[in-house]
Amino acid sequence: MNHDIYIYLLVMSAVTLAIRILPVTLIRRPIKNQFLRSFLFYVPYVTLAVMTFPAIIDATRSPYAGLLALIIGIVLAWKGFSLFKVAAACCIVVFGVELVLL
Repeated sequence: MNHDIYIYLLVMSAVTLAIRILPVTLIRRPIKNQFLRSFLFYVPYVTLAVMTFPAIIDATRSPYAGLLALIIGIVLAWKGFSLFKVAAACCIVVFGVELVLL
């Protein structure tokens, strides 16, 4: 039972190394396929969104507070506000909604 964690760590390390090493060793020429280039361009953004959005909603006591803060944050970021202003506004929205609901 104690050795299972070492197997998990070994597998995770191998997968992480494979993800980083295989593209460098297998792809030597620039990628010319426009669809593949556009797909690879958006992969980091999608990965970050998939990890972040559920955490935003689950981080608050009420999912409504997280959802409203997410919507306000997207609108403010879209309008060009700084990261500090967007984060501060989202915190204020969560505080206000949780104060009213709970």
